[in-house]
Amino acid sequence: MSHLTRRQFLSLAAIVGSFGYYVIKQETRKKVVIIGGGASGVIAAKYIRKSNSSIDVTLIEQNKHYYTCFMSNEVLSGMRTMQSIKYNYEHVSREYGINMLYNTAIAIDPIAKTVRLQNGDSIAYDRLIVSPGIDFKWKSLKPYDTNIIPHAWKAGTQTVILRQQLEAMKNGETAIITVPPKPFRCPTAPYERASQIAYYFKHHKPKSKVLILDANATFSKQALFFEAWQKLYGYGTDKSIIEWHNVGTVQAVNIEKKRVTMGDFEDEYTGAVLNIIPPQTAGKIAIESGLTDNSGWCPIHPKTFESRLHKEIHVIGDACMAHPMPKSAHSANSQAKICAEAVISALQEKEMAKPSYNNTCYSIAGKEFAMSVTTIYHVNNEKIQVYKNATGQSPLNASVEYRKSEVAYAYSWYNNITQDMFNSTP
Repeated sequence: MSHLTRRQFLSLAAIVGSFGYYVIKQETRKKVVIIGGGASGVIAAKYIRKSNSSIDVTLIEQNKHYYTCFMSNEVLSGMRTMQSIKYNYEHVSREYGINMLYNTAIAIDPIAKTVRLQNGDSIAYDRLIVSPGIDFKWKSLKPYDTNIIPHAWKAGTQTVILRQQLEAMKNGETAIITVPPKPFRCPTAPYERASQIAYYFKHHKPKSKVLILDANATFSKQALFFEAWQKLYGYGTDKSIIEWHNVGTVQAVNIEKKRVTMGDFEDEYTGAVLNIIPPQTAGKIAIESGLTDNSGWCPIHPKTFESRLHKEIHVIGDACMAHPMPKSAHSANSQAKICAEAVISALQEKEMAKPSYNNTCYSIAGKEFAMSVTTIYHVNNEKIQVYKNATGQSPLNASVEYRKSEVAYAYSWYNNITQDMFNSTP
């Protein structure tokens, strides 16, 4: 074994010292910071690390536990428990080496390329992915206590409150759901929610009903929902458990009288339970960081999901403007994987492949009745477009077995997407 003399050692040290800057610079790991650990944020983190483990990935998330909004409507009917939609980040963080920061991002500096946290710390990035989900346009409504009149549009405590209120209702009383103007998170969710509540009423409070007060004249899978309601809940008859009315937007909410005022004519409706779903915007951090335009949503380049307003910042999930893709969990998952590729390509200064996206949306209207829609998209002329003949929807007047199979597919989809997100079961 050879040994270095003191002179040789000092000479070598001098050489390393002379070139040390360049050695360190070459080995410096690129840093990607992701804000928000929902259906898109955690997927982006996982797939960046999965594709290129040399990239340092930090995921900033407020909560240590995540409740899926998708399938949370089944908690209202009693088909599912809160525990069954509860997940944590431990498995995916450990298996892919994702740095978890349980904190709130309160400011982004696109010049210094830093994110400031609620605890006062700042974290630097080479590329930033913002996945803040939604927030609500409270200015369009007079303030009211959401613990008394829940929206339940972010799963968790609000879901529990709404379920408890439905359980406390007397048989024969009415639950009201108000639907805001489009766009909003999960376009079919209000109508699935009405279906799930109707299922609960049918089996436990058969004299009660669900009243849907909608700001929209049409909605996704409308004919399929009408068919489901007719077959399951007597829709269109005097004994219907569900009523749907296009009456305009919410004008006022009266907590004490449990009354909501709707539309230009200010018609008033009273119910034992009010489920007010507010108008929506991109999450607060996106708005305050200048990532939104006048619409309240984040404009992006559809190939990479890089912000049109700030370079080297990408926005994915419900907060971004990716029309005609709906604001859904499956869309968010698809966008996150493409965004992960875009970020890796940008850091390596390579051109990414031409992307395509997909969305699948299942709606469960009853224990043995579900329907779905699937669409594939591509980018053309800086726009996301539906591939020709690449969309499919459950047929009307399908057999009982077909509807039951759709329920099984819906549950399989849920298990697959949550496994993809968290590498674990509840």
